[in-house]
Amino acid sequence: MTKSCVLAYSGGLDTSVILGWLQDQGYECHCVYVDLGQPCEDRQAIMQKAKDCGAASSHLIDVQEELCKDFAFPVLAWQAKYEQIYLLGTSIARPLISKKCLQIAREVGATAYAHGATGKGNDQCRFQLAAEALDPKVEMIAPWRIKEFREAFPGRTELIAYCKDKNIEVKASTAKPYSSDENVLHISYEAGQLEELDVNGVETVDFGMGVSPQDAPDKVENVTIGFESGVPVSLNGKTVSALEMVKGLNDIGGRNGVGRIDMVENRFVGMKSRGVYEAPGMTILYDALMYIEQLTMDRDLMHLRDRMAPEVAEMVYYGFWYTPKMDALMAFIREAQKPCTGEVTLQLYKGNIMVDARSSPNSLYDAEIATMEGGGSYNQDDAEGFLRIHGLPSRVQGVVAPRTY
Repeated sequence: MTKSCVLAYSGGLDTSVILGWLQDQGYECHCVYVDLGQPCEDRQAIMQKAKDCGAASSHLIDVQEELCKDFAFPVLAWQAKYEQIYLLGTSIARPLISKKCLQIAREVGATAYAHGATGKGNDQCRFQLAAEALDPKVEMIAPWRIKEFREAFPGRTELIAYCKDKNIEVKASTAKPYSSDENVLHISYEAGQLEELDVNGVETVDFGMGVSPQDAPDKVENVTIGFESGVPVSLNGKTVSALEMVKGLNDIGGRNGVGRIDMVENRFVGMKSRGVYEAPGMTILYDALMYIEQLTMDRDLMHLRDRMAPEVAEMVYYGFWYTPKMDALMAFIREAQKPCTGEVTLQLYKGNIMVDARSSPNSLYDAEIATMEGGGSYNQDDAEGFLRIHGLPSRVQGVVAPRTY
């Protein structure tokens, strides 16, 4: 009986070789191109290339709206940033790729799922952990973790030679001094020259989503974003879809030099790695939602969310998306974000984001209570008893065990 597998397929050099190699191993291959918003690619040509290379079928699935609405926006609601800075643009996408590949696997009757992630990176974890949660019986095939494959293809020269021998068309390209991965949420840059920490990442990378802060216009641009229960729904007064929101803010933020970072992060597999990222649209959304939350979210609820947010970011980064724990955390954040409705206007200037105005029908801010002027509805006499009660443990401890100072 012929073995059958689905392959997460890009049409590039690596997955073209993997497609041929899997067929050499006796697999019937079904290629799946998951459209996350990768730039400047002829999707239909990629599908035809897969068929020309012997794929039993090829499938093009556009998930850009789903990526923004059902993956990025829930993580946004958590204000989740891995190691306090990375907005998880690649991490969020990988479970979605696995989900779509496994859906095709069921349709075509495939029992194996193959991908081109290396054995050193995080993506292998995200692909496999998602697949094992969604289909525990699936056979995972990661060629770069197979010794025989690595020995056959120790470098780019051998990959190109294999394609030439098999009449697999690969585009000649000028190799950049780093690798990049792009979707509608962001672009990540790593490896190559970026592995050297004395290399300035921002100067080395040819950014694809916007200009540098230095080259941004010498004037402020305002942008207004509306939220309903923590979900971005309107941009400059117009109701938009999740994808339209992200793409629109990518354009606005990009031309104002917003959303570039350079970090050394801790991979799930244990090593530190250096990455340069740009995510103009999502960077704006994180700030915009924060300003709405400041008006509408209860203090103790916000502080609880903030304590748990790093763990959510870690789970996303590691690949634990399809887990009961994540399901429960997402139920929590949907409840927590219910009052977070309103509108915020931000000023963008040379990479900076500043709040200009904010409003919400659910605002908990009361100027009559907060005013530092005389009068108002807050009785300052009440603070005496409040502080005496809270200071009681300290007074007792100060008598029993006086501190030296």
